[in-house]
Amino acid sequence: MLYLRILRDFIAVPALRVVLALAVLTGALIVCDWLFPVPMDRLHDLSVTVTDRTGMPLCMFTNGSGTWRLPATFGEVDPLYASLLLAYEDRRFFSHGGVDVRAVLRAVGQNLRAGHVVSGASTLTMQVARLLEPHRRSVLGKFLEMLRAMQLERHYSKEAILEMYWTLAPFGGSVEGARAAAWTYFGKSPRGISPPEAALLVALPQAPGRLRPDRAPERARSARDKVLDRAVSEGTLSARLAMEAKAEPIPTHLHPFPRHAYHLAAWLRKRHPGATTLASTVDPALQYPIEDFARRVRMGLVEHGSLALLLVENKEGRVVAYLGGPDFLDEHRNGWIDMVQAFRSPGSTLKPFVYGMGFEDRVIHPETLVADVSTRFGDYAPSNFDRGFHGEMTIREALQQSLNVPAVLVLDRIGPVRFTERLRGVGIRMRFPAGCADPGLPVALGGVSMNLWDLTRLYLSLSAAHGGAVLPLRMEPTPLDEATPPARLLSMGAAATVRRILQGTPPPPGLVPAGEGSRRPSIAFKTGTSYGFRDAWAFGVSADHTVGVWVGRPDGTPSPDHYGRNTAAPLLYQVFDRLAEDRTTEVSEPAEGAPPPLLRRIKAGDSDRQPLTLPDPDPVRFVFPTEGIVLEREEDDRTPLIFTAAGGRRPLTWVINGRPLTVTETKRETTWVPEGPGFSRMTVIDAEGRSASVRFQVK
Repeated sequence: MLYLRILRDFIAVPALRVVLALAVLTGALIVCDWLFPVPMDRLHDLSVTVTDRTGMPLCMFTNGSGTWRLPATFGEVDPLYASLLLAYEDRRFFSHGGVDVRAVLRAVGQNLRAGHVVSGASTLTMQVARLLEPHRRSVLGKFLEMLRAMQLERHYSKEAILEMYWTLAPFGGSVEGARAAAWTYFGKSPRGISPPEAALLVALPQAPGRLRPDRAPERARSARDKVLDRAVSEGTLSARLAMEAKAEPIPTHLHPFPRHAYHLAAWLRKRHPGATTLASTVDPALQYPIEDFARRVRMGLVEHGSLALLLVENKEGRVVAYLGGPDFLDEHRNGWIDMVQAFRSPGSTLKPFVYGMGFEDRVIHPETLVADVSTRFGDYAPSNFDRGFHGEMTIREALQQSLNVPAVLVLDRIGPVRFTERLRGVGIRMRFPAGCADPGLPVALGGVSMNLWDLTRLYLSLSAAHGGAVLPLRMEPTPLDEATPPARLLSMGAAATVRRILQGTPPPPGLVPAGEGSRRPSIAFKTGTSYGFRDAWAFGVSADHTVGVWVGRPDGTPSPDHYGRNTAAPLLYQVFDRLAEDRTTEVSEPAEGAPPPLLRRIKAGDSDRQPLTLPDPDPVRFVFPTEGIVLEREEDDRTPLIFTAAGGRRPLTWVINGRPLTVTETKRETTWVPEGPGFSRMTVIDAEGRSASVRFQVK
């Protein structure tokens, strides 16, 4: 009772009653501020911009609601535009707390005298509140705007509130924000706009649908000139500048948002969800001409045909041009499919790396003689592209002519499992046909699926800059990781040998070789064609660049009589003709001498052929199981089998039936649980790439 009497006496004092009321109101506002924070969802739903290597927009995407809404900061907006905006919309912006009381009183008087709403007295902060939380215009809505405006002023700086306006203000159609508007109407950033352009951007949000300059140029001109007049009266702009600005024409042509390197940009956006600006390594001086070139070339392709192209700088593996397709909007050619990343049969494009491993193992030499004749490897009998055979020739000639039997013969010597595991070891992705237990000899001729991205990485490793080391391609301008050495596929000598051979490959018909009246640099190039003319490939390596080209139908249907040499290779050469090469980086390397006696000739079934190396004192080998052993087990026995190897250098990679099983860093054993009865093959590969295999049966 005592406390109640004290409270009653306290309230009885008029001044204290006012203080208490204000305290209660303040407390209520604080509670409401905590319970009902300003909704920022629209400010977070922004468009994504991917920039090129110069920092200019390369490709832009609409936001989640299909609107062009680009974030804008003080550094991206011209100070003149900011000054005109404040002079016209809210000259006391930096002095009020979200609601301009003087403007409200003036608006009330004007509305009472006119008998209808003449002015809403909205400050920029109140407009931001309405943009963040759209609502119907009413007295209640205006009151809520005021509350939200005070709430914004409590939590954000004046600069942050201005940036919200520059990001969310409507400018007609699906365009929101000063950056998107400047790009749409002027084709540039709002940082460098002129006085008439800045005045137009100030005027448009007043009635964006009614004042769009492309639809109502005269109304847009009148609104712009009104802003200029206000700027003169406020002392923001001189009368002479305003007069000159009024003489400028109104832009009536809309500039499209950039959509270059679309597939690469979409890939970057997927890799960095939530980011609004992403930088790329794409060079616009190369990307734009290549896109124009592709659009012209596509008209000469087969019906529904498409092409993809990847251009890489050799030095650091930077992707400077990326073409997933000629036009991502072309439904006729499945343009939305990124053919740089699509897995297809590589045809004979893996042959250089088969030969490279053969050179490294010293089982062949460029001048080793080999017979291109009908040959059977077990139940596999490869034939050439032209269905004929060419007799005896050197390994050099066999690779330059891309003959099949010699390539399969060399792969048989180095082992298809070992070859594919070496590729996997450097990060190359491969997909084998369903039901393929072990990688077989057809791998040399395209019996596996790969994509243009990884194949270009392989050819980049042949460049003099990398000498057999496989780098990850770089599409973002991140610092090069020099602490981690790149994975090595071939020795420097083997890579140089392959490169020299491919530099001697005759160009496609009608094209002049390098050095014969051509500005084209020396190119080591290789073509490939998948089974049934489904994919045509061409890869080229110069001193400074590596280029990969794919041509075909995205749906995988055949393109008869269109193959790598007559379809993809001419495009490859046209790309190199457009490149500015540093001829001083081209290295003239001496040719190999005659092969040693042991490597003068190689043929199928030549069982006494040995690599030209010193005997391995401790080769990797199986201790258990032994070749041909039969392991008997109970039907429901799930006890793991223990496989043990000896020799070789760790770590050891274990492969069962063509599928990687495990890698043992310190032990020389691994375990495996059979899925059922049958024959299996286990392979062990040491750190040097040497391997051993055993075939056994589980009963």
